[in-house]
Order: sequence, then structure tokens, then C-alpha cells
Amino acid sequence: MNPALWVAKTGLDAQQTRLQIVSNNLANASTTGFKKDRAVFEDLMYQNARQPGAQATQDTTLPSGLMLGTGVRVAASQKMHIQGSVITTGNALDISIQGDGFFQVLRPNGDIAYTRDGSFQVDEQGRMVTSDGLLLDPGITFPENTISITVGTDGTVSALEPGNTTPSNVGTIETASFINPSGLMPIGDNQFLESVASGAPGTGIPGEDSRGHLLQGSLESSNVNTVEELVNLIETQRTFEMNSKSLSTADQMLQYLAQNT
Repeated sequence: MNPALWVAKTGLDAQQTRLQIVSNNLANASTTGFKKDRAVFEDLMYQNARQPGAQATQDTTLPSGLMLGTGVRVAASQKMHIQGSVITTGNALDISIQGDGFFQVLRPNGDIAYTRDGSFQVDEQGRMVTSDGLLLDPGITFPENTISITVGTDGTVSALEPGNTTPSNVGTIETASFINPSGLMPIGDNQFLESVASGAPGTGIPGEDSRGHLLQGSLESSNVNTVEELVNLIETQRTFEMNSKSLSTADQMLQYLAQNT
């Protein structure tokens, strides 16, 4: 195969992958707590035709060599854990994290998942759950006929019951932080799982040990900048077209050689 054809093909594959990443960002522009992805590219290995510093003659060396690149690939898709805008909802069970940290939820298989989506609800047993019915961890249960709920910036949850004038403490929302949040494994449903790359979670009271504090009655919106992503979309399209042009040119050169041999 003509090396230029292969190089152009790797460029097309890389831009197609980037298009998928950008499209996913745009699709989740309204997803609560969503963190955008960024494609990370790296060049492939080089063919060493002339080694830099090799002897050109007995008394001279080559100041530069001849290194022929073989293309590009997408090495990673990096989650950008930048704070999204805060939207005030007025709902007592809508909670956003101001700063670093994740809410902890208990999955059906017993695993702990981590999320920035603080749109919580109450189930039929008075337990605090996600919109998918997953329990908050540690669990919070509200008394029957609770009149009002208050969540402090440090995660303290209080509930006011009928006939009482003083709210009672029903628990504390703990958050988790990671040394490398970009190493968390996204699994969908606005959730992440711990991985070797993320490191072990540090859990505790919000506002302590670099964990952000909580804000009741608000949600963190997606950190996707739609204008930026549309620019990335145009850039991806143009780069794809240029690689396609390289592929077409290499094909025309081979066609010319085939017709004139």
C-alpha cells in the first residue's frame, strides 16, 4: 500500500473518532452535571530513513535526519472536570456541589458510583434517592409527613415535622474527591466508577479537605460550551476533508503510474 494512503486513512479514522466525541458533548449540553470530553491525539511511530547525527562522511555528521511519519491516532478521551454553571431551581432536594467532589450513590450490585447530578427525590419509604431510584450513600431517610427540608453547606440535612418548631437532624450528605477525577470511568446515567487511574476516593464532610461545599435549591449544568463545540465540529469537518483530499491525491498518483507503465 502507498504509505500516503495509510497516513491519510489514519487521519480519517482519528477525525471520525473526534466527531463522535464532539457530537456526544453537544448531545449532553443540557445534561445535569455532565463533564465534556476532549480528544487527545498522538502521532504514530516513524520510519527512520536517515538517523540524525549519523556519519555523512568520515569527518561530518548529519545535522538532521529523515524521519517519515506513519499517521495519527486518538490516544485518549479526557474528561474535563471544570465547574458547570449553577442553575437555581428552588427545589429543596436539588443540590449542587460548589468546587470539587462527587455525590455517592449505591448501585443495585452493591458498587458505589459517583455523580455530580444532585437532582434527588424521595421514594415511598422516605429515602433520598436519585432520579433512577438509587440510594444516596450514606443513606438519608425523612420522617413521614415532613414539612420542609434544609441542607446545609456542610451536608447537614434537617427535616421539620408537623407539630414541631425545631427541625431534627436526619443525617449528613458526604461527598468524595479524587486525586485524578479524569481517571474515573464513566458508565452512563450521569455516574462514574472508581478506577486505578482515579485513585481511591477521599470521603467526608463537604467543605473539608479540598471538597466543595453544597448549595441547596440549585443544580450544576453541563460544562459544555456549545459555541466552542460547534467550532470544534467545523474544525473536525475541515480536517476530515483535507485528509480525504490527501487520500484522493495519492489514489490519482497511483492511477497515473498504473496507466503509464
